[in-house]
Amino acid sequence: MASSASYENFEFYHASPSATSTPSATDTSGFSVRSDQDSFAYCRTNSEMSSVFTEESVYHDPSSPLAKSGGKGLPLCQASPTRLGMKQYYSHVGDEPDAEPEIDDIDLELDMMREKYSKLLLGEDMSGGGKGVCSAVALSNSITNLYATVFGQTLRLAPLPAEKKSMWKREMDWLLSVCDYIVEFVPATETFKDGTPLEVMTSRLRSDIYMSLPALKKLDNMLLQDILDSFRDTEFWYAEQGSMSKNANTKSGSFRKIVSLRTEEKWWLPVPCVPAGGISEKARKHLQQKRDNANQIHKAAMAINNSILGEMEVPEAYMSSLPKSGKACLGDSIYRHITGADKFVPEYLLDNLNIGSEHEALELADKVEASIYIWKRKVCISSMPNSKSTWNLKDLVNDKEGDKNHILAGRAESLLLCLKQRYPGLSQTTLDTTKIQDNKDVGQGILESYSRVLEGLAFNVVSWVDDVLYVDDQQKNKVLSI
Repeated sequence: MASSASYENFEFYHASPSATSTPSATDTSGFSVRSDQDSFAYCRTNSEMSSVFTEESVYHDPSSPLAKSGGKGLPLCQASPTRLGMKQYYSHVGDEPDAEPEIDDIDLELDMMREKYSKLLLGEDMSGGGKGVCSAVALSNSITNLYATVFGQTLRLAPLPAEKKSMWKREMDWLLSVCDYIVEFVPATETFKDGTPLEVMTSRLRSDIYMSLPALKKLDNMLLQDILDSFRDTEFWYAEQGSMSKNANTKSGSFRKIVSLRTEEKWWLPVPCVPAGGISEKARKHLQQKRDNANQIHKAAMAINNSILGEMEVPEAYMSSLPKSGKACLGDSIYRHITGADKFVPEYLLDNLNIGSEHEALELADKVEASIYIWKRKVCISSMPNSKSTWNLKDLVNDKEGDKNHILAGRAESLLLCLKQRYPGLSQTTLDTTKIQDNKDVGQGILESYSRVLEGLAFNVVSWVDDVLYVDDQQKNKVLSI
């Protein structure tokens, strides 16, 4: 690796005895900082010192005590070359085929791991000028980019290729290993041999990571193994739209007109095809079961993602960009629906709006979410304690105004929730994007990005199953109509 070549003499990485094993999310001792040393109490190792002061230079220095003793002083440890350094050395020495040692998988994993963590430490600023993003954003972007690399070309119900599955598990273990060191102190009790109890403070994973990360790992495993791996020998197949034949009797072009009604906006997706009589009842039950499982995974991942986003701080830049009133944000029509009726029904409002595209739904979500924080800000301002100890007319007016704003904020929240439920594949709102970009909490950044990519994968699986069931229904109806 080119980036490692210039740093081969500076051995800032020292593999522990467990580094030869495959890293995982629970065992990351092979590439993490030693837990028995303080991070501030950094000491050079013998190999580092010997790389700076070699044995020959010390012996020829007249002021050296080893030179006065004839070189019989304390033995110096020679610098032990790294595996990457030896690989680069042998690649430039001689033309003999035996000169270069065999590089096993551990060496390759070490190289990839060093490259991954070097980019994270640089904050995606390859110039090294310190203009990179913070660690939380860098880790969030790494998980998002890894998902795009592994699943970007996965557009059908089929097992993930072994190479991509190995890449996903390996690199996710590296990125999630950071969570093993995000801890909090909790009180605990230890008992001595004589039975005397002692209250101590022990460290454990932070509560949000302790609750959410195992659940996300389980959802990840269910999506890859329980769902995608189950579609090995299927009764349906896929055909690329660009290569479909006009002959209706061919296997690849039978249902182009049927499926094109659903995929005309996403023409690049492969088209599912079924036999002439449709798929069997057993295969259909299997598809329905996996769809229900993927739908539950989608809801769980979305709930975790919404919870993490809700815990993130609202950036000050977002609050300062909001209008002063909710009416100016929502518009007259929506504002009258929210404030006019005694009993607010968000489903009725959405039906009257006639939202025709995802872009319109996302634009409405941005407006509603902005109005929520406008009214919440007014509630906070009106609930600030008055310097006077007695109540007056102005205080009563402010209290009523605060109640009104609180009710309007609650109605807007119910409208936003109903909108997201009606459009589950809705993109992130402006507030969510701003929170992710300005987030400084590493744990929240990892949990948010991990839950977001799993939510997207589960939603895609549900859509793929629906496409197959749709084609099967159309084909069976076609047979019955003959």
